[in-house]
Amino acid sequence: EHFDAYIAHQIAKGLNTDRIKSTRQRLNQIAADCTFRMLTDLNGPSLEKWIVQRQQAGMSAGSRNGYRDAVVGFANWCVRTSRLISNPFARVPKADTKVDCRRKRRSLTEAELLRLLDVARRRPLLDAMTVRRGKRKGEAVAKLRSETAVRLDLLGRERALIYKTLLLTGLRLNELRSLTVMHLHLDAELPYVTLDAADEKNRQGSTLPVRTDLAHELTEWIDLKREALYGAATIADNGHTFGVIPMTPTTPSEFPNDMPLFTVPKGLVRILNRDLKLAGIAKRDERGRTLDVHALRHTFGTLLSKGGVAPRTAQAAMRHSTIDLTMNVYTDPKLLDVHGAMDSLPAMPLDGGRQPAGEVTKATGTDHASSLAAVLARTGVIPCKSASIADPTATDRPDVSPHYPRDLTSIAAKGKGPLTNTVSGCRKVERTRVELATSALRTQRSPN
Repeated sequence: EHFDAYIAHQIAKGLNTDRIKSTRQRLNQIAADCTFRMLTDLNGPSLEKWIVQRQQAGMSAGSRNGYRDAVVGFANWCVRTSRLISNPFARVPKADTKVDCRRKRRSLTEAELLRLLDVARRRPLLDAMTVRRGKRKGEAVAKLRSETAVRLDLLGRERALIYKTLLLTGLRLNELRSLTVMHLHLDAELPYVTLDAADEKNRQGSTLPVRTDLAHELTEWIDLKREALYGAATIADNGHTFGVIPMTPTTPSEFPNDMPLFTVPKGLVRILNRDLKLAGIAKRDERGRTLDVHALRHTFGTLLSKGGVAPRTAQAAMRHSTIDLTMNVYTDPKLLDVHGAMDSLPAMPLDGGRQPAGEVTKATGTDHASSLAAVLARTGVIPCKSASIADPTATDRPDVSPHYPRDLTSIAAKGKGPLTNTVSGCRKVERTRVELATSALRTQRSPN
């Protein structure tokens, strides 16, 4: 009785019928397995034990959380309606869906998208024309009636347009099913589609922009449906006209604005699988990620990120509550050009070959040593193959600074002996002479 009252409450709230049906099924199963017959029987340990059993039986974390959420929601409603004092399931933990994720979706590449739309457009007619038995088995040579050819061509056009609409709007499947002609505003300066709050997942209602090319194709599709209702429909493929179908005449007033935009089949997942197979697109990639109808929404989010759309704008287009959901769940990292992003970083040569010497020394903080290098260069230091600095053979040179001691040999002779050594054919500069050069530089810089 309490379950029935709770389901009636959900219906009054206008929740999705599939969700209500699922909630009822989950509540009944938990009550049966845990022997909950009265509200006083509800207890958290029994539910936790049941969840552990389902985990051991192989149920995914997402499915276990779905059952938990159903019974927790029911208990919360019981508290609000004074049927219970507190929620006995409030402390039952959720399963970690990141650790136990059974279905990871991937996104389609642009080349795969083109092949998929092409196959979806042609397959209904191609299947009907393919011979199934005999010598010509597998050949698309069967003759069809004009009416049948027209119907199958329209069916292929509708399927391809369903895929394209999902890919370019990010609509969920049930949201697409809810669209009628009156929800489309394709003649506006910026075409858009409206979603009623009752038909949207978050129950808020939204306005979705529509690309100009998609708006044009949707307008053509509506005209085709009107043409089929008003009088005649034609079909042509590669310049060959299959025929013209006379239809039952109707008046324009009989064309309802609440007519569904598409007839979305219940078995669209199976239809997509056949289209993927004919298009040569693997349903599961090397990472174990799969393709299904909802993967088209993942592709929409990935294409936004790949196209350079700002994360906050992509979040608004996806109608997500958090940016983490948009960036980490609905964006396939495999399709992002991470390698190309590395090329956008600035060049940083270690030898400074592409930068002026002055900028390099300033950037490295060694510009104060430039005068010292000039002094050392004037002492007769010459480059050599080793890392050592050669001893000057002549110190009395006209280009030596007047502040620099001219007779370094006599100064060095006062020490304990010569300090020069030959390394790799070059003679090291005596440490005393380098210290004198540094001292002379300090003297030159010091204020009077």
